[in-house]
Parts: sequence; C-alpha cells; structure tokens
Amino acid sequence: MTVTAGHEGPPTTTTARTLTGVESRDVPAVGRDRFLDVLRLFVMVLVVMQHWWLPVLAQNQGMLDAGSVLSTQGGFALTWVSQVMPLIFFVGGAANLISWRSASGKGVTAATWYARRLRRLAWPVVPLAALWIVASHVLVLGGAPAQPVLVGAGAAGMVLWFLAVYVLVVVATPVLSLAHERFGAWTLLALLTGAIAVDLIRFGTGTEWVGYLNVAFVWLGVHQLGFSYVTGRIRRRHAAMLAGAGVAVALGLVAFGPYSVNMTGVFAAETSNVAPPTLVLAALGALQVGVAVLAREVIGTWADRPVTARLLDRICPQLMTVYLWHMLPISVVAGVVVFGLGIDTPEPMTGLWLLWGVLGVAVLVPLILPLAHWAVRFENPPKVLSGSPGMIRVLVAAALVGGGLLTLTVTGLGLGWGPLAGLLMVLCGVVLTRSPDRARP
Repeated sequence: MTVTAGHEGPPTTTTARTLTGVESRDVPAVGRDRFLDVLRLFVMVLVVMQHWWLPVLAQNQGMLDAGSVLSTQGGFALTWVSQVMPLIFFVGGAANLISWRSASGKGVTAATWYARRLRRLAWPVVPLAALWIVASHVLVLGGAPAQPVLVGAGAAGMVLWFLAVYVLVVVATPVLSLAHERFGAWTLLALLTGAIAVDLIRFGTGTEWVGYLNVAFVWLGVHQLGFSYVTGRIRRRHAAMLAGAGVAVALGLVAFGPYSVNMTGVFAAETSNVAPPTLVLAALGALQVGVAVLAREVIGTWADRPVTARLLDRICPQLMTVYLWHMLPISVVAGVVVFGLGIDTPEPMTGLWLLWGVLGVAVLVPLILPLAHWAVRFENPPKVLSGSPGMIRVLVAAALVGGGLLTLTVTGLGLGWGPLAGLLMVLCGVVLTRSPDRARP
C-alpha cells in the first residue's frame, strides 16, 4: 500500500496529464505526495502507541487479566485522538486510485491489477501468521500457560481486521473509480445514505448484525474521499466544510443519539463506534480528512525538506511491515514485564501510568524498527506468484483472502484449528492469484 505517486502542489483544476495518459482538468500533476506519507507515518505511530498504552495488564495466579484504559472514567476521550484509521483509508483511497489509473492507462486489465494488489496485501501475512502459530504451540508445549499466550496471539490477530476490510476496498476500486468519474460527489452521497440507512435499521429494530453492513458503507465512504483528493475536488473550503460538519455531527450523535462515546475498542468490553462502524466514525473521518487537507500546505513544506524527505523515503516503505509485526515485540515486552518482573500496568490516567507509557514506547521503538527492517523482505511475494488468473479466479482469490484474514482476526494467531484454517485460506487465495499458465511445463 505504499503511496508512490501523487502531486507535489495543492490540487488544482488546471489541465494535467493523468496517470492514464489522458488530459483532464480535475487531476493533479503526477509526483510523489509526501503529505500522504506523513499521514501514513502519523497513523502508524499512534497505532503502535495505543496498542501499548491502552491495554491494562495484570498477573493473576498465572493468568493474564487484560482490561482497557477505556473502561476507566474519562478514558473514552483518548479514543477521539487515537482512532486514526479513517486517515489510513483516506490515504488508501488516494493510493488505490493512483495505482488503478496508472495500470489501466497502460492497458492492464482489472483482473491483473486485482491479482497484484492481493498478492502485495496478503503475502506478508503468511510468514507472520505461521511464526505466531508455531511459536504459540512451542511455548504451550514447552510448559508456558496457554491463557497468556492466547491473549498475545489474539491481539496479534486483531490488527488483521484492517487488511480484511482493505480487500473489500481494493475490489471496489475500479467500480467506484468509474462512479467517481461519472457521478462525482453523488457517489459519496450514496455511500453516506447507505450508512444512515444501516444505522437507522440497526438502532430502530435492534438488529445488531445489520450494523456490519457499514463495514462497506463507512470505510468505502472515507476511501472515496481519497479519490476526491487525488482528483483535486477537495479544496480548502471543502476541507473546512468537512471538518466543521464532521465535528458537529459526531458530537451531536454521541450527545443525543444511541451511540457509544468510544471511538475504538482496544481490549474494552464496552461497545464502540468501530465494531461495527457507525455514522459517528464516518463523521470523525470527515473531521480528520478536513483538518488534514487544511494543514496540507504546512505538512507538505515540512515534508519536502531534504532531511525529512530522506527520512520519509526510508521509513514509509516499511510502515505496513511495522503494522503487521509490532504486536510481537509488544507481547514479548509485556510478558517480560508482567510475568517476569511482576509489574502490572499502573492505575490508568495517573502520572505513573503516563510514565509507564513513555518508558514502554522508548523500549519498543529500538525493537520494532530492526524487526521491521528484517521482515520487510516478506513484502514482495515470490516470483512464482505472478501473472493474471482471470477475473473469476481472482475474485475467488479475493474471497479466500478476505475470509482468511477475517478468520485470523476472530480466532487470533494462536492455538487450535481456527488459525490454521485462516492461514490456509489466505495461502490458497494468494496461490490462486498466479497465472494458470505458470503451472504448465
């Protein structure tokens, strides 16, 4: 998902050559958009920090009690800052549109583009899941208590929810790209209308499962904002409107509607606005995108400085690896501190808890960065996985990959048949993306 193209200056309506090689008045000039790189880095930093800072861990007679800061009074306020996944879907929308237009402009078919994106998305999960599953069994067979191992493996699996949803947005990209060109903002309005209808049915009838339809409507809506950004349709006045409407709607819905005040649910037993996504999360996404675009010029100026640019060029290609692998050092450090040293998480929202978080991050950064530098080798699938399988096979592959990632999210990367089934589904899906011709002598 590395963003490798974009535009150097603010989006304009002046004529520019698109990535498809066709002249257009609403597409910015091609170049690397470091503004998007900064957003990706910002998201990843906050994701790592909250996965260390928000869980409340304590040893209890050889068991691991895993609670959440969100269960304490006032803890919900942290989630309004730490829930930044809408930004990564916004960046993903920009990256996918850029990639799709570039590919289609070169005559690449949708099936081939799907296959490439699925391989890059799913292949890095295979070694990660295999390592966790093997390590979990080895630890338990070696005498380690199973419950703490399963807590760590479950946390490692939870981060894969993003990839499961991302399979959906990748598959939808060519269709929504065409809709964006033909209908413009009406496509975004249609997605928003769908999200409103889902919430009305869910809360009006008490049918909770209906809410999961907003996995499509909410995340595709934020993803569609990335399309509008790339094509120059989010000007400063639009960004201000997004930010203003976003904050007003989010606060209004939480204050007067049946919505949770939590914007994320890291180890929390309470409900949140992310599982399933709600209109509140969509409003928060609008707020974040609006503020980000308003700050684009300042961010871009800072990001284009030689030192900053070199740092972004070095770090950004490894951010997806950081996302996948960061729970490994977090689990190891937490295990050593809680079980080895007998130190439980301090009382949340206190000075000692703040110190716990700062010291933890200081320890984790030197562990995560070398691990990501080593694991980045798994980003590129092997050469045997290449070519185009055709549309039917690639859609089956997408279903297997998405289903496998969802299975790993639910079951974790630990013990039992569930993780093995999820890994097998992902692996089968990746294999299906290769061209059938490559199997022939």
